[in-house]
Parts: sequence; C-alpha cells; structure tokens
Amino acid sequence: MTRSPVAAVLCAPGTNRDSDVSFALQQAGATPVTYLMADLVSQPSCIDEADIIVIAGGFSYADALGAGRLFAVELEDSIGDRMAAAIKDCRPVIGICNGFQTLVRMGILPGSPHAVALGHNESGVFDCRWVELEPSSQKCVWTRNLVENIKCPIAHGEGRLTAEDSTWSHLQRNDQVALRYVNGNPNGSIGDAAGICDASGVVLGLMPHPENHVVPRQHPQFHRGIVGNLGLSLFREGVNFAVN
Repeated sequence: MTRSPVAAVLCAPGTNRDSDVSFALQQAGATPVTYLMADLVSQPSCIDEADIIVIAGGFSYADALGAGRLFAVELEDSIGDRMAAAIKDCRPVIGICNGFQTLVRMGILPGSPHAVALGHNESGVFDCRWVELEPSSQKCVWTRNLVENIKCPIAHGEGRLTAEDSTWSHLQRNDQVALRYVNGNPNGSIGDAAGICDASGVVLGLMPHPENHVVPRQHPQFHRGIVGNLGLSLFREGVNFAVN
C-alpha cells in the first residue's frame, strides 16, 4: 500500500485558506498537518519530517508593508534553512496566492531575490472570479503530467507577475512558466502567467486557488451540469511525486 505523505500547511495570522488546502490534500491522498507561525518559531524542526510543504493563501499579517512581506520575513528567520534543505531534498513545495507572494518575497521563486514581483492588478482593484488555467511546464513536478486545463477561482489584489524581459525570456527557455491563464488574463501578468516554478521544478507558486475546485460540487454551475477541470489533479501530482 502506498503510504500517505505528510503535508505541512504553514499559516500566519490572516491566512484563511488553510482548511481549504488541507481538504484538497486529503482528497489527493496526503495527510495535512497545520502549523501556525508560533509553532514554527518555537519548534522549527517540526517541518523536517514533512514530505510536502504548503504555504496557505489569505492575507498574512493583513498584507502589512505589502502582500506576503512579513510572512516571508518570519519564515526566513524561523525555518529558512529548513525550507532550503527540503527543496534540495526534492520535497515538493507549493505556495498559493499569498503563499506565492511569500515565496517570491523570500527569493525562493523563481530562485533569486527580486527577479520577479507580484504587483497590483492591472485593473487597480481586488478581483474575485473563476478563471481557466493551462498547465504549461514539463519541468514542474506539480504540472508535468497534467493534460486537462484547470478551472478555479482567483481572489487577489496583487497578482500581476512582472519581470524584466531578460528574466522572462529565461523563465520561458527554462520551462519555469508552470501555468498560464487562458480565455482572459485577470490581472495583466506578463505572458498570461498564472504560476511559475523554480529551476528544480519542485517549488510551485500560483495566484489562483485550485484547492477551491477539487470536487465537482464546488463549481458554481455544478447543478447546471458543469463538471470537470478540477484542481485536484494538480495536488495529486505533488502527492505522487512525494511518495515515488
């Protein structure tokens, strides 16, 4: 019997998607364990046995000083070295929405500090709607075997991925653009990018919330017969990689 990998779900004051992503991980076959920032500070070794590391979405520290900034500082100070070791050991890491912003602030994505940024949406307003995502990376362990687009919601005000032309060209050449918006770009991200991975492919950051469409009934038009395009497949890829 394949074992159930342990997924450490990291939370801070203001994150609010930890229960959603825990449900998604359970549906994908993982055992989620939630760690508050206080847990990570008092016992940073708690993530050492985790097979998967997840940074939940929400509004950590009320987005004070910028989305994900304080969460990034706290994580770097408490478990930065342990996260680096986990990535080196090829344990899959995913940051969703505020978690993506946090990974970028830490310099983990795309792999060096200040290489990319997540700015205010081109519209200038917070945007909450359903979007469609195309998996576009064979390097990323979370997307490489996906053959169907994903439909899921976004809920962010600072999701516009920006980068210098040279950086963007490198990300494309190195197959680090993991997910792209199709049928409309909701925030003005360069190249319609919805998510990117690091050079190893084990770390994924994305703005949309695939954890909010892992069972058909979560789609707002489920009762009208709209099914499929679940985000569950993405989590299964991460879980399968962790146990193989």
